[in-house]
Amino acid sequence: MSWISKRMLSKLAGVALATLLPTAAFAADAGELNIYNWTDYTSPELVAKFEKETGVKVKVDTYDSNETLLAKLKSGGGGYDIVIVSSDFVPIFVKEGLVQEVDASTMPSFKNLDPKWQKREWDVDAKYTVPWVWGTTSYSVDTAVFKGPTDTLKSLFEPDASMKGKIGMFGSPTEVISLALVYLNKPQCNTNPADLKQLNALLEAQKPFVKVYNSDGIIERMGSGETAMHEQWSGGALRARWARSTVKYVYPKEGAVGWMDNIAVPKDAKNVENAKKFFDFMMRPENVALQSSFSGYQNAVTGSEKFLEDKLAKAPEFNPPADLKITFAPSCSPKAIKAYDLIWTKLRQ
Repeated sequence: MSWISKRMLSKLAGVALATLLPTAAFAADAGELNIYNWTDYTSPELVAKFEKETGVKVKVDTYDSNETLLAKLKSGGGGYDIVIVSSDFVPIFVKEGLVQEVDASTMPSFKNLDPKWQKREWDVDAKYTVPWVWGTTSYSVDTAVFKGPTDTLKSLFEPDASMKGKIGMFGSPTEVISLALVYLNKPQCNTNPADLKQLNALLEAQKPFVKVYNSDGIIERMGSGETAMHEQWSGGALRARWARSTVKYVYPKEGAVGWMDNIAVPKDAKNVENAKKFFDFMMRPENVALQSSFSGYQNAVTGSEKFLEDKLAKAPEFNPPADLKITFAPSCSPKAIKAYDLIWTKLRQ
């Protein structure tokens, strides 16, 4: 090979390298995405797939209630790009100016959403959010320990003596009170003094039976037998049953609370474009199916069922009875929230 040929090859190699460098640099410097989500609620496989497809590095921090998330964002803390907000709290976050518009309806994958979830009451035009997953709130019971009725909320809120010190309730006042109001057959976001007095009496009478008020670690507590009955979300109940076969999720005759968690972008997010990539990524069937498979909750994307294993798709926790009365709790007025906070503060003293 001549000196000229070697020189030409060297030049060509340099051109090729220069051509490749922008791609490599982009992949290595695609930025980051900071997610703030409920504990044990983000699929590691989902995160890994997003990172691989986009080159974006994902970090996940966790919280245990909407109230904690609200306080965090109001204080200006966190520096998060994605937060997961429950349906009844979305209007509060919007009103407080804590989340920004992303116009999700203009994203390529928005067409994959089930039409019934494209216009949600709490974000009709999908300006701020897209669905994460949805489910129901009731309670789980270990049938090896509890031998009473498993078709009513009475077993949870007015338990028999065998359950003393064996019940777990959520650590969120809105979650506990919403389900209690379903049991009492009272309206949500209640400000009626007589109803609130009855609600307070119910929770105070239940308190001696409650071992813990905590929304974290429920699956582990049920799996280890630390609690024999626990207020629970449907997907968590499924995973608790996988950990302990005698765990049963109760569909009460009084009904259950329905909810949807939603993806939103905080107003001070630093990686907005990466957040939008995540929005669009989550509306693809094969991706959201990873989240459903991990968490045990239904999603809002058509076609995702093709990517679910039978043990999930056919699980009773994943398929509420057709006649189950499901109450989607609305966003409550400041007056109702203040009343709930007073009841909760007294209860936790």
